[in-house]
Amino acid sequence: MRLTPEQITIIKEATHELAGNDARAWLFGSRVDDQSKGGDVDLLVEVDAEVIEPALLSAKIATRVSLAMHGRKVDVIIKAPNLKQLPFHTFALQEGICL
Repeated sequence: MRLTPEQITIIKEATHELAGNDARAWLFGSRVDDQSKGGDVDLLVEVDAEVIEPALLSAKIATRVSLAMHGRKVDVIIKAPNLKQLPFHTFALQEGICL
């Protein structure tokens, strides 16, 4: 995994503050591969409660993490019981690392 302990803390704090203490952040994509170089930060945020405005929640988490990581590009997808589960949700959970 290509994140520093400080970056992991940033992601976890943003996730808990904006999505709730029970929310879980999963890192997936190129940052999971230790042999890759560069790349954005791809996150799946898993929430046990309904999310009324998933696009807004995604944008808030991505913005907070990106600013704290000096402008690094961050993509966030949301998984919640009231949202349709798509194949990329399954992929992120299977291939990702829970932070």
